[in-house]
Amino acid sequence: MEKYGYIRVSTKDQNPERQSAAFEKYGIRPENVYLDKASGKNFDRPAYQKMLKAIKKGDIIIVKSIDRLGRNYGEILDQWRFITKDLSAGIEVLDMPLLNTSSCHGDLTGVFVSDLVLQILAYVAETERSFIRQRQAEGIAIAKKRGVRFGCPKKQEPENFKEYYRLWIEKRISSRAAAQVLHMSHTTFYRRCKELKEKENSSDGIEIF
Repeated sequence: MEKYGYIRVSTKDQNPERQSAAFEKYGIRPENVYLDKASGKNFDRPAYQKMLKAIKKGDIIIVKSIDRLGRNYGEILDQWRFITKDLSAGIEVLDMPLLNTSSCHGDLTGVFVSDLVLQILAYVAETERSFIRQRQAEGIAIAKKRGVRFGCPKKQEPENFKEYYRLWIEKRISSRAAAQVLHMSHTTFYRRCKELKEKENSSDGIEIF
């Protein structure tokens, strides 16, 4: 039986020493420690894939925490089953012993218990993501009702915009000529004129055109 340590850090600046130090007392040979400097969004990582090719029946993969294995619980479940069922290898998570597939109750029970705990964690994580999305949507809706605008801030109108707006209303200048003088695009000038017209109509009920 061989023991393999898997380390993942999100960026090249993250220090992997904390994870590697946790492996010291487990007697993992240095050549059996695999390190990826990559995001945990999927398992398309060179060191991880290389480790899977080296694993044999009865071997054990050790990780510091479940998030070092990955971030997507759906994909973690798939990989977990592949390792424990297809490869017949074990997994140990140092920060969460309940997930360890080898336990004092026997291998079959250990795999069942860890698989069950992992599915519960996956459910909790997905539920929390749904709650976060719901809270964000509710917060945005409330903010919009209060007049908060999202996206890029509206560009300030030129100081003499209203002057040329009135000239355009009185048909003393074309919209394209006014936009050119104001250094605005024709579509922006026309849109701002339309907004101003609607604002004036709603405030006093007087039709300008």
